[in-house]
Amino acid sequence: YVVNVERNGKIIYTWKGNQRSTHIGLYDLQTKQNEHLYVFERDLQIISCSINNERTLLAVSFRQYTEEERVSRLLQSVPKYLTLLIEIHPINNVRVLKAVDSCVRVQFLYPVEGRNTSTESRLLLVSEDKYVEQFDVHVVAEEEHKVVIQNSGQLPRVRVADDLIWAQWDMMEQRLFYIVPKEPRSTLKCVQFYPDENFNSTLESHLDISVDDTHVKLVNFGYDCCQDQDIASKSLNLQVFTSKAGGLCVCCSLASDIPDEITYSIHFLHKGYNKTFTVSLERTESHQLKEVAFMNLDNYVAAYLPGQFLHLLNIQHPDLLCHSLFLTGENARIDRLQNCYIRSPLMSTVLDCHQGNMYAVSISGSALLQLLQNSKQDSERLAALHCALLYFEHTDNLEMQIIWWIFENLSTCHSFDPIQEFIIASLYCRMCPETHDLHKLLPYTSLLDWIGIIPGVTCTTDIISIPMLEFQNSKGFWERFNSNLESVKYAEPHLHYHNNVLRREWQNLSEEVNMHALKQEERRTTAYLRNIFENAKKVLSHLDSWNSEERLAPLFQEEDYQQQLLMGLMVSQLKDHLMRHLQYVGKKKIDQIVLDYVANLLSLVHRIMKEVWRRYQLHSCIFCFDERGSTGEFAVFHIMSRILEAANSMCMPLPPGFHTLHLGLGVRCLPLHTLLHYIDNGVLHLTETCVWKVLKDLDNTEKNEKLKFSIVMRLPEALGQKVHQFWNHPINANLIAQKYVKLLLEKLGSRKCGRPVPERLSVPVEFLPLNYLTNVLAEIENEGVDPYEKQDHVNVRFVEETALRHTMALLGIKYS
Repeated sequence: YVVNVERNGKIIYTWKGNQRSTHIGLYDLQTKQNEHLYVFERDLQIISCSINNERTLLAVSFRQYTEEERVSRLLQSVPKYLTLLIEIHPINNVRVLKAVDSCVRVQFLYPVEGRNTSTESRLLLVSEDKYVEQFDVHVVAEEEHKVVIQNSGQLPRVRVADDLIWAQWDMMEQRLFYIVPKEPRSTLKCVQFYPDENFNSTLESHLDISVDDTHVKLVNFGYDCCQDQDIASKSLNLQVFTSKAGGLCVCCSLASDIPDEITYSIHFLHKGYNKTFTVSLERTESHQLKEVAFMNLDNYVAAYLPGQFLHLLNIQHPDLLCHSLFLTGENARIDRLQNCYIRSPLMSTVLDCHQGNMYAVSISGSALLQLLQNSKQDSERLAALHCALLYFEHTDNLEMQIIWWIFENLSTCHSFDPIQEFIIASLYCRMCPETHDLHKLLPYTSLLDWIGIIPGVTCTTDIISIPMLEFQNSKGFWERFNSNLESVKYAEPHLHYHNNVLRREWQNLSEEVNMHALKQEERRTTAYLRNIFENAKKVLSHLDSWNSEERLAPLFQEEDYQQQLLMGLMVSQLKDHLMRHLQYVGKKKIDQIVLDYVANLLSLVHRIMKEVWRRYQLHSCIFCFDERGSTGEFAVFHIMSRILEAANSMCMPLPPGFHTLHLGLGVRCLPLHTLLHYIDNGVLHLTETCVWKVLKDLDNTEKNEKLKFSIVMRLPEALGQKVHQFWNHPINANLIAQKYVKLLLEKLGSRKCGRPVPERLSVPVEFLPLNYLTNVLAEIENEGVDPYEKQDHVNVRFVEETALRHTMALLGIKYS
């Protein structure tokens, strides 16, 4: 049986010999080697055992006799329990530390890894009499590497905690959590042990948990199956888990008066609230159901009831229930773990205390993807998607399978957009490992709330008091935990970057950029705009530097000032956001983070497009407009429309060329009325590259002329001016002339016209309305009003010629 797990991962276990002897061994997880430590020449029930870091001292606690054995042998004066300190390098002296009627657990403290051999060991003794004390054991090395205890008398000791009713040892971080019953609420405390032989009380948190102070429950101080199961039925089922990001969770199963219900509570101390879950059981053979087992998987806490359910709770973002995965039936079965009596001594490990076996536990990537593909519930899909991205490294195969799932489920997810969630969650998981506090500043979901339900589960959320920390300038976990508490106290809902300001600023600057273009002052923009576009150039050059793979989809092949404007704005605003909260990181590091974030965003969109291209086997023919699009192209057009919808909702930049590619597919795949409807409603964006291609490549059949005219009439003003300059077509001449006349007449205003100037007319025209119009326009021109100063070919003569040509064409008369 496994009886303890030490900080270095070495496992202490016992077995019975042939002669009713009891052996103690040590298993090293790294080297896969076993080492025999000690043997008792009698059959003992070992309760607790620990070995020091140098493997020279062994502490053992065991039961000598049961109460019945003492009575039958008239041994009432003999203590039931014995705690020994044994020299085992080499095997030598045995010293009795405790001989009492109450059970005692033992645990050596471990120094920092890599520390040189010490001549002092410290040992914790935890008694069922509700106290914890620390023994200091000094050893001396004698001849032939013989080590003996130096203290000839009683070992020095110090009291660590009193009046506790529950205690848990965290061997990896050398922390003692314990609960003290106080009125009106119990108090969770923590003592942190340091390598310099000191310890400090670091945490005090009030818990609204009903506790029974008649029995002491001890967690991770050795695993005695019979003893612990006897106590488990009478005391609190509670465990504390910590995460690398500064999360601290108190997991507790609560008594329920209803036989077919199980209730458990998770106190997210780093978030300032707790969630209580009540689960309706599918099968009610409740005589086998004793308590919920909790497991620590770092980013997740698992609540497990064999044969009933498995609940994976997201520690970092537990506010939305849909980010936690609740499984039932066959999906909730963990191989080999069919007992309720389970402990999690190390992260991602569980100990089946009933069987005495320890297992490594991990989430199966293939099973998670299968669940994502097969589930019909939005809550399961969203939780599985986030879990897959958070728990596993970003591999091409994982992303490919998720993207293909997105293609197949664009219309089946009703409460969230899978494209948005994939992009935001992927960015979050890629960026947050760079800096500890980024997880509080970057968005992790597109959902502001979630009102769905999980069948058979009810959840209530309660605000709890913020824990009090009793330390200064602490590093590591406690520093990150304190940072999380500060976020909760002051501004956590407002810390995550959002796009509200970005959207308004982008719309305002877009109008300003268009005005510059109309005035033909594209390069004479403000310093602010120049800086925005410079940011965009940095992003694109940064993207090119680490994304040199062949691009299947024709993106990043043109300039798109609207998207560059949005890129540059996102860089600027995200940089300001991070600088407000991460000043200690430094400007250079923040600049790098922001560039990586926006470049990764564009790369993810391109990654989706690459998988679309690969799946439907498309090629560059989408820019040939002489034939209709294929079924595959129409499917790609639909996916691109959904990407655009997701991007617009998040105010997210798209790779340059995206709108051109989208419009090209629309021209090939959509009937004219649908195409124009998409343009009018902003689904398709008219780009210079694609419009030029349409005007140049399509011949002048009646159908194509209608398409060209419809597109040209819808061009934005700045782009329309460019198109009119290079499109040599009568329709274009008519449009230019009409616009010229309109602008001149607007300049005329209420002024009266003088005498006409007929000498300007090259051909005498008897049509009086045209004569009058050209005379009016000529007089305005003579006054120096020319809206097209840099286009000398546009004047009154051009208007006259165009009008005559247009009239003759309508009458069917050849113009010479």
